[in-house]
Amino acid sequence: MANPKTNVMRLLEQAKIPYEMTAYEVKDGKIDGQAVALKIGKPSEQVFKTLVAVGKSKVNYVFVIPVDLELDLKKASHVSGEKSIEMLHVKDLQKTTGYIRGGCSPIGMKKAFRTFIHESAKSLEYITVSGGKIGIQVTLTPNDLCQYIGASFADLTKA
Repeated sequence: MANPKTNVMRLLEQAKIPYEMTAYEVKDGKIDGQAVALKIGKPSEQVFKTLVAVGKSKVNYVFVIPVDLELDLKKASHVSGEKSIEMLHVKDLQKTTGYIRGGCSPIGMKKAFRTFIHESAKSLEYITVSGGKIGIQVTLTPNDLCQYIGASFADLTKA
């Protein structure tokens, strides 16, 4: 079965950003980041998950971190300038971003949120993020992603 183009792929093509699409099997229900890294044959430190959080001010933020690491909410608060920050409830994800859990991409959200990419991405030639649909990943350079979505690199994870 051919994989239809996602909005993420269309946006990258419009911006003339080179990327590689990888599809993976979802019938087994294993769509967590580490399972996806295994399925697509990439090291977990190169596959990034997209997390959406909300600050005390009710402003949303996006954090893009390696799938095998955990977001440090204190560090997230610090880089975003918020007094405190918490994860957005899964039930609010689609209405906030346009994406569902497991298919949330930092590219092409309903609105442009302030986005931070884990600093480890800077030392990698390529990173892989969701292609905007469960079963689809896109690989591109960290700098292309950062520039396209207007993100910043930061220390975001627990030690």
